Amino acid sequence: MTTPTGESARAAECSRTPAQGGASAPRFVLVETSHPGNIGSAARAIATMGFGRLILVRPERFPHAEATALAAGADDVLAAAEVVASLDEAVADCVGVYGTSARTRTLDWPRCDARAAALEASGASGPVAFVFGRERSGLTNRELDCCTAMITIPTGAGYGSLNLAQAVQIIAYELCVALQSPETAPGRAHAGEEMPTHAERERFYAHLEETLVDIGFLDPGQPKQLMRRLRRFFHRAAPSRVELNILRGVLRNAGNPEPGSPARARLQAARDGGEGATIPGEVDSSAPRQE
Repeated sequence: MTTPTGESARAAECSRTPAQGGASAPRFVLVETSHPGNIGSAARAIATMGFGRLILVRPERFPHAEATALAAGADDVLAAAEVVASLDEAVADCVGVYGTSARTRTLDWPRCDARAAALEASGASGPVAFVFGRERSGLTNRELDCCTAMITIPTGAGYGSLNLAQAVQIIAYELCVALQSPETAPGRAHAGEEMPTHAERERFYAHLEETLVDIGFLDPGQPKQLMRRLRRFFHRAAPSRVELNILRGVLRNAGNPEPGSPARARLQAARDGGEGATIPGEVDSSAPRQE
């Protein structure tokens, strides 16, 4: 009998790890899965890699006998699966949300492969989620807005996408290996800093949009792709929780300048009808407004 070495040894170690299903455990999120057998197969896929938290967003048929049959030994994972009403609910407390997609988008999203995503997730400061879309159409653009990065899994010519459970298996394996490795993802880690959760990021985006509308930069009747571009920008920058709070402070003061500040004085002068007064944040009308 041969002894496994390298990646095969690490994978074997993962398979001996008790299923991880606690609140802080990596979660695998399936959105509107139509075939119950795919839910069961996905449960088995994550269980073989030592994971146990499966979240189902509006599944078409669950619970179902076919899901139970294809779970094949992962009954505990299937029994503990959480059913929720929205993707926002599924990932609210996650600091990293990785969506999977085989399709290109008009406005592309920050991309990474499964291995890079797993390395990054393994060093996250809080819970992470891997999100898988519908069998036929995948994730919508609105659902990708929830994701900090988009994972693509390369396939051979003539095969544009994988079966849902196959995709889950690949990512679960890569995450299992990454968690056993001392290597960390370059570039995006904030050593010693906490990252914001999805819910905190969404509150920031809502605050940002409100402020942009308030100052006249964003036309809510014709928003175009402005907010999606800004989301993409901030997902690439990956600000920490402290940095996001700083940005929210800037937005708060932009809408309501501090007493005694030059901006408050200009605002008051504009309200009083003073000559030459300008509104805080006023820019040259010839400057580009939005895309």
